[in-house]
Amino acid sequence: MISASKINTFTFFKLPSCWWSGVRAIRISEKACEVSVKHRWFNQNPFNSMYFAVQAMAAELSTGALVMSYIKESNARVSMLVANNEATFTKKATGRITFTCDDGLAIKEAIEATVATGDGQTVWMEATGVNQDGVQVSKFRFEWTVKKKG
Repeated sequence: MISASKINTFTFFKLPSCWWSGVRAIRISEKACEVSVKHRWFNQNPFNSMYFAVQAMAAELSTGALVMSYIKESNARVSMLVANNEATFTKKATGRITFTCDDGLAIKEAIEATVATGDGQTVWMEATGVNQDGVQVSKFRFEWTVKKKG
């Protein structure tokens, strides 16, 4: 698995808006990835809460880090792309928000299938954002497509 620190280094160089907004990977395992971001002046909206796009970046990273990790583990050339996403916002996002995706094994199976068959695969992955009190503030779903290159 790719480490959380390697994911954070990747965001610094390849996704600078993610890095400067304060989005950080906290933990990654075979099954799950946890990403955190703190509401602050730089990432707020006019309503004194976290801008929805910052939440989307954190949520996407919690899913995408799992995709990247399993592609690296496969030792194959595999492309990855978000085809669709859905979001639901249930509470004002203030303080530290932690997004967790528990769909690691689903994307692992999809990547194994695309490497074995050459056929593209799609997987919906979900990331739930909770505040410091454990209250859900938002939920995102991303449809990832993976396909073996060449």
